[in-house]
Amino acid sequence: MRALSVAARAYILCALIAAVCCALPALRPGAGTPWKAAALLAALYAACEVLGRRPFLVSAVRVGSGSFFPVLLAAVLLLPPSAAALVAVPGALAGHVERRPRAVRRVWRAAQLALAAWCAAHVRAFLDCGAALGGGAAAPDFPYVLLPAGAAVLAFCLVLTALDGGILATAERLPARTAWRGLLLRSVAPHCVQGLAGLMTAVLWRSPYGPLAALFVLLPMYISCWVFAQYHRERAAHQATIRALVQAVDIKDKYTRGHSERVGRASVMIAREIGMEEDRVEVLRFAGILHDVGKLGVPTRLLRKDGPLTPEERRVIELHPEYGHEMVRGIGFLGEARAAILHHHERLDGSGYPYGLAGGQIPEFARVVAVADAFDAMTSTRSYRRARPVDTALRELERCAGTQFDPRMVRALARALARQGWHHRVTSDEQADPRGNVPPSRGSDEAPASAPAGEAGSPLAAARSHDPGRPG
Repeated sequence: MRALSVAARAYILCALIAAVCCALPALRPGAGTPWKAAALLAALYAACEVLGRRPFLVSAVRVGSGSFFPVLLAAVLLLPPSAAALVAVPGALAGHVERRPRAVRRVWRAAQLALAAWCAAHVRAFLDCGAALGGGAAAPDFPYVLLPAGAAVLAFCLVLTALDGGILATAERLPARTAWRGLLLRSVAPHCVQGLAGLMTAVLWRSPYGPLAALFVLLPMYISCWVFAQYHRERAAHQATIRALVQAVDIKDKYTRGHSERVGRASVMIAREIGMEEDRVEVLRFAGILHDVGKLGVPTRLLRKDGPLTPEERRVIELHPEYGHEMVRGIGFLGEARAAILHHHERLDGSGYPYGLAGGQIPEFARVVAVADAFDAMTSTRSYRRARPVDTALRELERCAGTQFDPRMVRALARALARQGWHHRVTSDEQADPRGNVPPSRGSDEAPASAPAGEAGSPLAAARSHDPGRPG
């Protein structure tokens, strides 16, 4: 993970300070904090998170701490706001974190959950939910109790999504409209389900049977974890399939190793800049990563040829989009990515391949991948030329916008690069020579060796599908 920006560090620090201020009143003498209930709920939430880290539940861990939100939401309904904020802290600090820096992520998660619980508990108190929960011999007041409980859950969801969007905007440097886009809609339904489980926990907690009866809510919680784990296992299988295909391409064509991952990353940058829905962004990432999978059907001798390609050899290599499309035709989860694999060498003026589509006939995914593909090819060192600076590559993309590339995608990439920069990893060529020397060229340093006559030294030749003879 790249270093956190100053804005992200400041954002996390502000959230942490706010969370401490929210929780401190519970520690003051005479605050009347129900410590027994708070300690039991905090221990229960922490135990759920710790148990979730054990090997026999490792698949459930992939779902994240959200699987155990019913315990937090029960605390929101049962405790004063400051005490509810404290309940979230031990579990958040003990929870499973996959990505680094783990300590920072745990602290951020604790602050985020504490703030969300504090706000939700204030909403619950304002709507006087306590009496409606019942207690002792008094029965809960259904359906009235659903109104304040639902409002508290909605507040919890709103705070979490607002804070999530903020960290995306500061840490990932996403534009504001992209950082928050779709977060709330994706979160409301799961939080409502978890809210019902939390309400059930709170009602049983206040019943004559006491906290022990509330433990029975853990059973549906873990069933929920298991169901979500099936989805994540399926997703992991998808990722493994894609990794295997990409590794096969990298082994076959050593000159473009790492190119597929970078095209996927650049495609995501463009997609988020134009405000694409997040579920489509993930599919587009697959398209970028797999755009050259059809190289597996091209003879290795052509991919590694040291001299210019003959017209017949060029025609064979230009079949790789169709080969790729056939290879992934049966992989249902790729969706729109299949069209991008087939059409990423089409041009807006209709002179591309394999079908000579023009303008709006070219699928949106293909237009994104085409720009990302050309950009990375121009900014990567290849055996036939040195890498071009990012600014030079962008100027070439802008020159070809409207004829070869979609101008909207080119502008989106330029905006994203201006804000995020481009963290380029070395290609296989550079790995092969740690001194940075370029191997003997198969053509001009300024253009592919296979560029058409009369264009061998022109920048346009480099941007024309970046190297038609060796699709990148």
